[in-house]
Amino acid sequence: MTIPDTNKLYPRSNDHQTIYLKNAITKDNIKVGDYTIYNDFYNDPRDFEKNNVLYQYPVNNDKLIIGKFCSIACKAKFLMASGNHTLKSLSTYPFPILYEQWGLDAGQVRDAWDNKGDIIVGNDVWIGYDAIIMSGVKIGDGAIIGTRAIVTNDVPPYTIVGGIPAKVIKKRFSDDIILKLLKIKWWDWPDEKIRANIQRIQSGNIAELV
Repeated sequence: MTIPDTNKLYPRSNDHQTIYLKNAITKDNIKVGDYTIYNDFYNDPRDFEKNNVLYQYPVNNDKLIIGKFCSIACKAKFLMASGNHTLKSLSTYPFPILYEQWGLDAGQVRDAWDNKGDIIVGNDVWIGYDAIIMSGVKIGDGAIIGTRAIVTNDVPPYTIVGGIPAKVIKKRFSDDIILKLLKIKWWDWPDEKIRANIQRIQSGNIAELV
């Protein structure tokens, strides 16, 4: 029985546009699950941290957490906490960041933005080309994010969203099937069990899998 080697950077030796993303991650505040892939035909996909995870400054300690078996398309971006200029101030100008020039307290630099929290992406999520996920957003298992969508709010499991800002287009399955999928959590099965059930997963028939 063939099982992929998740410790490889490139799933396919002749394709250097697609990587197992976890093997390109160096930062402690970015976590990626097994088998999640990222494809980039503009830039080196190994530069994901630099090109796709934006405004993630250590001072915030905000995290990007991505589950297993996700598919992330080229140019998808995750805008972390420091991309949100504060709305508490009467001005959106980031005075606290330029504290030296204005004689401000360096310890108050985080007042320049509103920290909305971590970005958490579930398992088996497909994020389309050039989509943007904003800070604090949680995306449920099995969700699909449409091409060039800007996701500003949480996305329920197995829901397709698209647009600017992203709105619900439809659920992928009935509520009954969604509940069953969330219960069995096939992505947490041992590799051998997943391999043995791939055709059942692909069949679209939940009865075969359950």
